[in-house]
Formats: sequence, C-alpha cells, structure tokens
Amino acid sequence: MTNDSTSRTIWTAIYLLFILAPLFAILLGSLPPSRDFWTEFSVALGYSGLAMMGLQFGLTARFRHVTEPWGEDVIYHFHRRISLIAVGLVVVHPLILIATRSPKLALPESLADLPMGAVFAVLSLGSVITLVVMALWRTRLRISYEFWHASHIILAVIAVTGGLFHMIGWGFYLADPVKRALWIGMTVFWISLLAYVRVIKPLFMLRRPYRVAELRAERGDTYTLVMEPIGHAGFQFRPGQFGWLTLWQSPFRITGHPFSFSSSAEDSEGRVAMTIRDLGDFTRTIREVPVGKRVYLDGPYGAFTIGNPADMHILIAGGIGITPMMSMIRTLADRGDKRPLILFYGSKDWESVTFREELDALKARLDLTVVHVLSQPPEGWTGESGFINAELFRRHVPAGYADHEYFICGSNVMMDAIETALAEMQVPLSKYHSERYHFV
Repeated sequence: MTNDSTSRTIWTAIYLLFILAPLFAILLGSLPPSRDFWTEFSVALGYSGLAMMGLQFGLTARFRHVTEPWGEDVIYHFHRRISLIAVGLVVVHPLILIATRSPKLALPESLADLPMGAVFAVLSLGSVITLVVMALWRTRLRISYEFWHASHIILAVIAVTGGLFHMIGWGFYLADPVKRALWIGMTVFWISLLAYVRVIKPLFMLRRPYRVAELRAERGDTYTLVMEPIGHAGFQFRPGQFGWLTLWQSPFRITGHPFSFSSSAEDSEGRVAMTIRDLGDFTRTIREVPVGKRVYLDGPYGAFTIGNPADMHILIAGGIGITPMMSMIRTLADRGDKRPLILFYGSKDWESVTFREELDALKARLDLTVVHVLSQPPEGWTGESGFINAELFRRHVPAGYADHEYFICGSNVMMDAIETALAEMQVPLSKYHSERYHFV
C-alpha cells in the first residue's frame, strides 16, 4: 500500500469516527427513558447530519496533511457532495416526526411559549436550506463569488450553532455526563477549526507577505501576476499546484481566490506567478493591480502534479486550463527533462491562444509537440479544429497509450469528454489526472 493510500485510509477512518460518534454516544452511559423507534431514528439522523455539518469546517480548513492524498479540488467536491447528504439528514429528521405525528411537534397556544429548541431548529433548518440553494444555483441567480463565499460561511455558522442550541433546548440526551462531554468536545473542536481558518492562518499569512513584481498582459484577455516574497524565502511548490490569493484586503478577509501557479517550480528566488483570465467579477480587477502592491498567498495546494514514473507526458488544456500546464512545461525545461512532451491545447481562436509565442520558443529546450485545436479556426487554417477527442489522440499520441501519463485541465464538459476518450483507449485511471478548478 502506498503512502497516499495509507493516508487516505487513516483520514477516512477518522472522518467516519467523528460522524458515527454521536450515534455510539446514544448507547453509552445511562440511557434515558426509551421512546418509539421512529423518534429515536429521527434523532439519530439529526445527530449525524449535525456532525457532518460541523466537520465541514475541517474539510475547508486547507490542512495539507489532509488534502495531499486526494488533492484540494477533490476535497472541495467531496465537501459539496457530503453537504447535500448532511442537509438531507437534517431535513428528514423533522419530516419523520411530522409523518409519525410526534407529540414533540405540538405547537403551544401562543408563539411566545414556543420552546427555544424549536426556535433554533427553524433557524438552523432555514439557514442550511438557504445555503444549499445559493450553492447549487449561484450562477443562475447571478450571485457574485465574493458575496456567496461570505454568506456561505455566515449561514454555515448559523446552521451549526442553531443545531447545537436546538439539541441543548430539548436536552433529552444531554443529561448523561458521557454524552454531554462528547458534544462539548465536538463543539470545542468545531470552534477551534473555525478559529484556525479565520484567525490563526491569516496571522501566519500576515507575517509572510508578497509584493507584485510584474503585471504582464497575455493573449486572450489574460494577465500574469509575478509576485516575490517580502522578508522571507517564500515556499516551494510542485508544478501544477495552486494557491489562494488575497489581493485587495488583509488576509483576515473572508474571501480568497484560488489560482494555479503558472511559473516554474525551479525559481530560486521564491517568486511565483499566477496567470488569470478576465472572466468578470474579481478577475476583471487584475489588470488594475499596481506593481509594488502587497498581496498574500496561501499555498501550495493540490495533487495535480508531475512526478510519477512515465515514458512521456501528455498535457490536455482547454482555455485558461493552460495555466498549470505552463508551470509543468517551464519546470521540465528548467530541469532539462529529455522525455517527449505533447500538449493538446484547445482554444476558441488563434489570436486568443495564451502563451502562444513562448510555447514555440520552449520547443528549443524540450522535446515538445504542441497540437493547437481551435473551435473557430481562421480561414486557411491547416491545424486541428473542433474539439479534442479519442480520434485526435490516436493521430498524435504514439502507441502504448497506457504507458504515458496524462494531465487534463479545462471546463467540466471538456474534461468529461476527454476522460471518456481515454477510457476508450484503455488508459488506466491511475495514468490520468484531472484538475477541476470550478469549486462552486
């Protein structure tokens, strides 16, 4: 078993332990007077949902030992999926009581006499439903990333806090000291996670600032920020990794923005570069960043990186998905790597091909083949056009497909199509790596 596999097993076991601990606690210590099966089952679901919601603070805390075995993008996608399960459990909890006509749901004659446990239940449930709606339909509702991220955190805190006070308000399972100690311990743990993310980590970032050394305009309405450390050595990253950029505010600001590094990992002066396309919202402000501006970086993160044994590398990029690929290509050039390297680069048109000239120049330092694939080719274009598919791979990739290592970064639609094409070519899952950079 590899180190990554061992780490995944250990962290999965720890996660399950935290989720199931409240259920085991029901059976520990002195038992309260028994209730009917459906009431107890409803409570068990509610407890598990609350435990999952609290652990979401840990999934997004960016602990490197936790994220490295999977990659930050996988953790965030798991965070999103498990959130839906947690919300489902929390919603089913009262639905079961309603369906069984539990006396616990009997309303008093006056709302002023409504138990505080019920008030906090409504607050928690309303917050978590709002949170899910905003997360699933943020784009359709045209909610900015910055507003969504801030409200996401606030609603999550309200939902978990409301759930805890709901439990305290009823207090059925908290009379026993063992159960009370468990929930106090879990609450302290959740608060500690939140404090680490919002206080301790920003303090470390505040002591390790960067300054913008260069702002470079690229093709395709894209800009490269070159940043250098101030008063420290910076950090080492692996080509293909990314970091969280805090640009216009202090690191205590709630919202950071994730971008891949586009520079070589071999820079001896600690400088890093991020190449960012103007897609609206925050990215539209990149062109206005003055040289000398103080910024903050949290990184590096991600498992989307070269280093596994392979006879050659096949890089597949769509649009701004070229960013981590450029970090890999530049790093391999600086290392003097002699293995063949093929880049499939999907773009809208010829004029918007970011790094076009540099890629041509890098062919002198690497055994590099660049296959441009244009969806809107100019008149007289003799290269590839349309979209990247299995047939295109077979035209340009040498036989022995399963011996090569593949890296894919682009839109979800493009990546799904390419992963399907690789499966048709009988490339093992372990041989290709995807970077799905849309976290929300």
